[in-house]
Amino acid sequence: MSAKKNFTIGINFGAESVRAILVDVSNGNLAATSTYSYYHGIITDKLPDTDIELDEGWALQHPQDYINALKRTVPKLLKESQVDPSQIIALGTSFVGSTLIPVKDDGTPLALIEDYAHEPHAWPKHIYHQSAKERAGRLTQLATDRFETFLDRYGGKLNHQWFFPKVWELYDDSSSIYNAADKLIEASDWIVWQLTGIETRNICAAGYKALWSKSEGFPLETFFSAMDPDLANIVDEKMSREISPLGQQAGELTEEAAQWMKLEPGIPVSIGVLSSHAAVSAATVVEPGNMAIIMDSDFRHMILSKKEYRVPGMCGMVEDGIVPGLFAYEARQAGSGDHFSWFMNNAVPEQYSKEARQKKISIFQLLEEKAAALKPAESGLVALDWWHGNRSILVDDDLSGLILGYSLKTKPEEVYRALLEATTFGTRKIFETFIASGVPINEIIVTGGKPTTNKLLLNIMANVTRTEIKVAKSPYTSALGAAMYAAVAAGEARGGYGNIQEASKKMAQLSSKSFVPNNNDKKTYNRLYSEYTLLHDYFGYGHNNAMKRLNNLRTNILEKKRR
Repeated sequence: MSAKKNFTIGINFGAESVRAILVDVSNGNLAATSTYSYYHGIITDKLPDTDIELDEGWALQHPQDYINALKRTVPKLLKESQVDPSQIIALGTSFVGSTLIPVKDDGTPLALIEDYAHEPHAWPKHIYHQSAKERAGRLTQLATDRFETFLDRYGGKLNHQWFFPKVWELYDDSSSIYNAADKLIEASDWIVWQLTGIETRNICAAGYKALWSKSEGFPLETFFSAMDPDLANIVDEKMSREISPLGQQAGELTEEAAQWMKLEPGIPVSIGVLSSHAAVSAATVVEPGNMAIIMDSDFRHMILSKKEYRVPGMCGMVEDGIVPGLFAYEARQAGSGDHFSWFMNNAVPEQYSKEARQKKISIFQLLEEKAAALKPAESGLVALDWWHGNRSILVDDDLSGLILGYSLKTKPEEVYRALLEATTFGTRKIFETFIASGVPINEIIVTGGKPTTNKLLLNIMANVTRTEIKVAKSPYTSALGAAMYAAVAAGEARGGYGNIQEASKKMAQLSSKSFVPNNNDKKTYNRLYSEYTLLHDYFGYGHNNAMKRLNNLRTNILEKKRR
C-alpha cells in the first residue's frame, strides 16, 4: 500500500484576483488550481453602495472580497482534486503590497462597520493607490534632512505605494478615521489574522514597505514626530514591533476559517509574505548570486546576497526578507509589461489586426513574428522604457517614454522591437548597477505573467545582458511560494521541510527551455546599449528636463479642463 501523499495550499491575493493552488509537497506538482476575480475589483470611482465619489488617483478594495475568495477557491481545489482534507498539512498566503487596512482590535476593517463605511479612508488602500505621492515626497525630504540611515536601503527615495505615505495621508486627511482605527495593518498580515485569529507582522512587508530592518528596527520616534507630534508613537499604538520570520507558523486554522474553506481546523498557517517575493524561492532562487525577475505589469528584480551593500536606486534591501540568512535586494522597472499592452492597444494599425485574424493568431504573436525577422539595429530606433516613470535606478516617477529615430519608413514591428530592447536595456542597467555595487549575479531566472511567454523578449534579454535566461516551470510562482513557505511552517514532523532551501529543491522546478546569448549580436547590442545609456543619462540626470516640463504643461491643462 502506497504512503499517503501530503499537500499544501498556496493562495496568492493579486491586484485584481486570487489564485489558489493545491501542491504535492514531495515534488511541487499541482493537484488543482482555482481563480476568483474580486467582485468589486479595484474601486476607483465611488464607494460601494454609495454616491460618494473618490478623488483622482484613489484605488481601494472591499475587504469582504478577500474572504469571499477563500470561500470560493479552496473548496474548488478539493472538489477538483478529490484530495481528502486530512492530507493537507499546511496553508500559506501571499499578498500584493503595500495594501493598508485600518481595523479595530479584533481585526474588523473599519470599511465593514456602518459608522465608518462612508469614509474613503476607512477602506483598504490598494497598491495602485496614487494619491499619497505628495506625502512620499515629504517623507523622503524629511528623511534626507534628518540624515536617516534607512533611506539608503530604499535607493534614496520612498515610494507612494508604501505603508507610511498612505498612513500619513490617512492621518492628514481624516484624523477621525486614524483615531478610530485601533490597528493599521498590511493586508498580507490581515488575511493571516482572519485565518488564525492571531495578529502577526511579517518581515517581508515590514522590511520592504514599512522602513523596518533587522539591525535597526523601525525609525526612531523622533522621525515620526517630525511628521506630526501625534504620530510619534505610531508603531506602539497602531502597529507592532514583533516581526515574524518567513516560514514560521503564524497559528492554526480556526473553526470558522476551516468552515469557509471546507478544511480541517488546526492545520498550520504560515506567516504572510508579499506576492513578488514569494515567487523568488518558487523560481528556484534561494542561493546568493542569483537573480529572479518577476515579469508582469512591472518587472521586479530580486537578488540574494551574503553581505549587505548599498545599491543606487533599489526598492529595498531586507536581511532575511526572502530567504533567512541572506540579504534580499529588490529593484524594479515600472510599467514594463504594461507598455507592450499600451502599444498593442493604441499604435497598431487595423491592417495588422486583420492579418492576425486571418492567420488565427493574436496581435502579440503577429508582432513578435514580424519583429523577430528584424536584425538588431535594423530599424534605426532606440527607446527609453519609462512609460510609467523610472523606479530603478533613477527613482523618478516624472520621467516618461521616448523613441528616437522615427522615419516615414518606420513600421509597427520596428517600434515594438525597440520597446522590447529598451526593456532589456533597463534590465541590463539594473544588472550592472548591482554588480558595480558589489552584489554578484551569476544566474537569471524569470517568472511571472505574459512577458515570460514572449520568446523574442527573452532572446533579446539574453543577448543584451550576455547571460543565459532560465524560466521557472510553474506559471503560478507567487502561489507556489506561499505553498512552499507553508511546507516549512508545517515542518519535517508533519511531512514538510526544515527550511525554504529544502522546500525549493523539492517543490520548485525550471522549464527545460532556456535562452542563451548569441555572440553574433553582441557587438551590435553593445552599441545600441551605449546609445540607450546616453539618452538615459541625458534625460534621467537632469541635463534636459523636457519630460518634466511637458508633464507639468499637461497637468496644468488637464486641471483647467476639469474646472
